[in-house]
Amino acid sequence: MTTSKHDPGMTPHTLTSAGGSGSAPRSPNPSADRHAATLAIGLGVLVHMLRSRRLYERAAFAAIVLAALAGLAGLDQESRARTRARLSAWIKGQNERLEHKVKDALT
Repeated sequence: MTTSKHDPGMTPHTLTSAGGSGSAPRSPNPSADRHAATLAIGLGVLVHMLRSRRLYERAAFAAIVLAALAGLAGLDQESRARTRARLSAWIKGQNERLEHKVKDALT
């Protein structure tokens, strides 16, 4: 009994045109494959980062530092506002003093 390795309905030309060499069929858009691979890698990195304790420690530290810097900036604004208020009160006092001097000189 003899066995044939070839399917009688398939010619050698149809085997090679259908990808008979074992290679996967090519995608019509290689940039879409590259984009999908990039997304898959990015998603893997994101999952790895979200499972990392170090990430949460660094995020907490960054939040504390940013809150401290915001507090310092707020104090700086308050300090400037107080300084402006004192300066404006001093200028107002100086103007009143000069007005009194002028009135006294005219009378």
